[in-house]
Amino acid sequence: MLTSLGLSHSSRTGDGARPVADPARPGPPEQPRTDSRCGPELTAPQGLEAQTCVLASEGRTWGRSYYRNTSGRALDAVLTVMGPAGRTVQIRCAVAAGDEPGLCETPRGESAGAPDAYSAVAEFAVPDDEGHLLLRSGSNSPVPKEG
Repeated sequence: MLTSLGLSHSSRTGDGARPVADPARPGPPEQPRTDSRCGPELTAPQGLEAQTCVLASEGRTWGRSYYRNTSGRALDAVLTVMGPAGRTVQIRCAVAAGDEPGLCETPRGESAGAPDAYSAVAEFAVPDDEGHLLLRSGSNSPVPKEG
């Protein structure tokens, strides 16, 4: 019955039989955990949506901004990650016009402190001489109102 399904008890290859899965290693290898701290999803009236996060995994920290640009024109984005002791990483990203989601991400750098010591800000602007700012998105979560 197993051979009719293309399965076999053989672990050899080259004879048309598929190797049997190793029961000592079930499933795919475990991926390292990535922690993220994201600010709110924001929308600009011109047709831009963005959310910015600080991510950390395996002793490395970086920033990422998710966006969707339905403004009808290409935009520029600058993503800045600020960390302890005045450490800053900044990257520029071209943001194409369209309904497809995209992302802008800084390089991953060696962590120099606790994840909550980092913050990220993405600024989306019109690429002209004036650099008209359309949206600023941060990794900070909104502070709950006390009532």
